[in-house]
Amino acid sequence: MGEGSSDGRAVYSRPGGRGGEGAFESSGGPLWQALAPLLVGFALLVALVIGLGYLSADKVRETRFSTQQEERALAARLNLLLNLNLALNKLNTEARIRGRLEAAGVMLPPTDLRLRNERDAVRALLPDFDKLPVGGPPERKADIRRRLDEFVAMTGDLRRYSLEGFSAHQGVEKDLDALFDEIDAERDALDERRDAAIERARGEILLLMWLGALTGLVVATATTLEVWRRFRQMRRGYEALRRERQFSAQMLGGLPSAVAALDREDRIRSANTAFFEVFPAAGLGVSIHDKFTTPDGLALLAAATSSHVTRTTYRGRWSMVGEDGGAPRSFDIYSSPLEIEGEPGQLLTLVDVTEAAEAEVELRRQEALAAVGQAAAQVAHEIKNPLGSIRLGVAMLRDMTDNREAITTIDLVERGIEHLSKLTLDVTQFSRRRQLNLAEADLNALMDESLDLVADNLRVKQTEVERRYAADSPRGTWDEDQLRQVFVNLLANAVDASPAGAPVTVTTEAAQVASGARRNGGGGKSVAGARVRIADRGPGMDERTRARIFEPFFTTKKKGTGLGLAIAKQIVEQHGGSILVESAPGEGTRFTIELPLNPA
Repeated sequence: MGEGSSDGRAVYSRPGGRGGEGAFESSGGPLWQALAPLLVGFALLVALVIGLGYLSADKVRETRFSTQQEERALAARLNLLLNLNLALNKLNTEARIRGRLEAAGVMLPPTDLRLRNERDAVRALLPDFDKLPVGGPPERKADIRRRLDEFVAMTGDLRRYSLEGFSAHQGVEKDLDALFDEIDAERDALDERRDAAIERARGEILLLMWLGALTGLVVATATTLEVWRRFRQMRRGYEALRRERQFSAQMLGGLPSAVAALDREDRIRSANTAFFEVFPAAGLGVSIHDKFTTPDGLALLAAATSSHVTRTTYRGRWSMVGEDGGAPRSFDIYSSPLEIEGEPGQLLTLVDVTEAAEAEVELRRQEALAAVGQAAAQVAHEIKNPLGSIRLGVAMLRDMTDNREAITTIDLVERGIEHLSKLTLDVTQFSRRRQLNLAEADLNALMDESLDLVADNLRVKQTEVERRYAADSPRGTWDEDQLRQVFVNLLANAVDASPAGAPVTVTTEAAQVASGARRNGGGGKSVAGARVRIADRGPGMDERTRARIFEPFFTTKKKGTGLGLAIAKQIVEQHGGSILVESAPGEGTRFTIELPLNPA
């Protein structure tokens, strides 16, 4: 806040008195002579801090990446061995079950699809196993592979498996346990090397810090002495200038946002440019109780000046819609005491916290989602193993009975098992975000494939699909499988929500979409992208349902898991895009997905 604003509107003015700029310069020389050593010292300190920051960052980066490749390789080996061990256990379980049923005299089909599938799953992992490095003599890996092949082949001969299968499986497990131990030993050695590198980097950073502190102390001392010497020459002129600028100094003592000085009668005596941007119809001498802004703005000002204060007071956070009818803006309101012409007034400060408030809401949502995801993933993990045992037991019960009522009960139990299995899969996917497998994809073709996957739903509901595709299909670098999952979920929801015979509209088009930084309130810009709209003519949603539609475990379906849309939002945001929903009771629902063509 100074003598005037850039648009020509005076925000502070009082008659000239004694002192002034001339008084400031006359006793100590030009201002730049006093500020020069301060600026030089400040520049040196900034350069020192930046240099130390870059050196420290380089040390940390060097330490971080020194063992990253080895960690990834160990993780890949461990993941392959875990998958192989799991496949072997499944194969052994299926072979043992079939052997027991055959020994019990149960009539079995000549082929067993489950046993064959588990055998194929093990064989599919063996080529990757051949690429793994194995410690010890070269023939050790060949021996392990031979025992794996023998065990897999043995499961095809149940008579031989009943005689040798247990010992063969134990031998294979022993081999895999030895490989797990090797990986653990390599990981321990890697941790030791990383810890040593971290300690070395820490020592070097501490040394740099102390050298920087010593250099900074020398620079600061020299700068302080020089500045003090020059300012002693200007003290008398500075005192005269301080008295003349006291009112402006009090205004600047508030927050650097929208600031206004109000007198005892609540009239605006002075304000900065930011205040007039928030209240463009306000003016000097106008009472804040006059109707120069929206009702929200008048309520904000009335609450902020409801009482005179004796110290800086926080008046709370208020939201108001601007006169242009745009999105609401949030302000933190502060009131400070101010003396105007010998009478008490107050300094009103409005800090625009719109982006901060939105960020806080998003942060709380993300923290809640993270907590829910972790807890749900743990529960799903605990459910997964006993669920498999239950499924196996129910399958055995089905094979052991011909009673129709018992089979009906078993069907009911299996439907419950399938629902729990789908829930655990959804929870696992939601809590463990998959990496994107990016490749060039055609959006129209991807939508056609998604529609093919819901063809049965469309046929049952006699739902027509209105395709409004872009003539030149947008092509981008996306994960086709995960986006197909998003589209199938939205299409299935649209079909379920639509009455029989009502059409579902699918639209694709090229568009300029907001980058991730721009959506989050940063300085991002629009980028080339694609837009997809899926609309139904169902009953629609009220505002409360629409606000919670992407929350995990929130569903309006009787048999839904409440994770489909949460996973869809997660996948779209992982691509750097956004998903929005528009709906009202009786007006149907429309989902809009925006995707950049090349996710960052």
